[in-house]
Amino acid sequence: MTRSALFSETTRQWVHIGFGAVALLLPFLNWYQAVVLAACAVVFNLQLLRRFSGARLHRPLEFAQAIPMGLVLYPLSVLVLLLLLPSRVDIVAGAWGILAAGDGAATLIGSRYGKTRWPWNRRKSVAGSAALAIAGGAAGAFLCWWCRPSIIPPPYFWFSVGAPFLAAAVAAAVETVPIRLDDNLSVPLIAASALWTMSMVSADLLAATAAALPAVLAYALPANAAVAFAGYRARTVSVSGAVAGALIGTIIFACAGWQGWLLLLVCFFCAAATSRMGVRRKTLLGIAEEHGGRRGAGNAIANTGVAMVAAVLAALSYGHDAGLLGMTAALVAGASDTIASEIGKAWGTHTWALLPPRPVRAGTSGAMSVEGTAAGFLGAAALTALAIALGLVSRAELLPIVAGATAGALAESLLAASLEGPGVLNNDALNLINTALAAYVAVSIAGLLS
Repeated sequence: MTRSALFSETTRQWVHIGFGAVALLLPFLNWYQAVVLAACAVVFNLQLLRRFSGARLHRPLEFAQAIPMGLVLYPLSVLVLLLLLPSRVDIVAGAWGILAAGDGAATLIGSRYGKTRWPWNRRKSVAGSAALAIAGGAAGAFLCWWCRPSIIPPPYFWFSVGAPFLAAAVAAAVETVPIRLDDNLSVPLIAASALWTMSMVSADLLAATAAALPAVLAYALPANAAVAFAGYRARTVSVSGAVAGALIGTIIFACAGWQGWLLLLVCFFCAAATSRMGVRRKTLLGIAEEHGGRRGAGNAIANTGVAMVAAVLAALSYGHDAGLLGMTAALVAGASDTIASEIGKAWGTHTWALLPPRPVRAGTSGAMSVEGTAAGFLGAAALTALAIALGLVSRAELLPIVAGATAGALAESLLAASLEGPGVLNNDALNLINTALAAYVAVSIAGLLS
């Protein structure tokens, strides 16, 4: 009998789901014991699983691989979460449950009932995404509740039983993005990030913000609707981009005030304006923006989604200043990266790839030019100066923000050069990583300097 005949996707997914039961041990293990257990699982799946399971759990393609990535990334993701969140075993367990039950159910339900597909990714089904959100949310909520007594002080009860459902929904949405990043890596990391973000929300500040929301929306909604309509008429955004941009703008207005919204508006204008520069040369070289430069919902979320989350944390957590710093750094990074890219494509004379270092054609994924890099650096400094003038950040945070934007741009170039071509990441995913890393670096440096 051939390997393909022996393999059972159903069996594999039930093992995938069943392995999540090991998370029940987390409250009874010390942190280092949990790390050792996860490391042993990585080694077992890498070295011994094929010997014990044969062809039953391994897809035929995996026998041609030196490392069966899917099977190894599952326990590796758990290990990474334990290393990143040593004091929040409940978040680790919740993300593990979303990975185990949610991702497994998505494959089982999607393969049987997934006739309706998402328009932007025909490989993913609506039924599968719904299964991930529901089954993953339920498993994550149970495991968060199970591990709740281990956290000192215990998290809000609403967080343990409610936040995992939202985290699973976010993971399900991200899973539909048309990239080839393995679900065993993307689902738990996104779920854990969402849970960690929600863990910082204060119930008192949430109630106060909700009480003031109607008055704020009276200004925020019409202002953002007008900007979105103007952007659509100016052919800078598509319908989906206008809707997503209006929603993000409204949230930033409500959480960071008109100052944060104005910075968002200026950053968008800078990105849109530089995209129109040198259009003739970009068109001749075949590197002009797709869809006539119109930006869709994916681009809006990728460039400003991190800033939106940081603005929410500035309003709903006691890290107000850190939230505003993270929001500013993310907005500056997204805009300055676009400035660098578009100026480089329009007027760059010498374009270099970083991996490996070599001259390349303008527009090559991950390539950098002197002109574009200089424009991006100056853009980051100018936009940060605006944020300082608006009172969003202090003068002492100029260097951390510019450093964060530079670090994010460099990381994006390195990842684009190695992962965008094979389709592991796309431009939107790279922009999201850029802005998230910029916010993290800026907040970290500011903390060290304070």
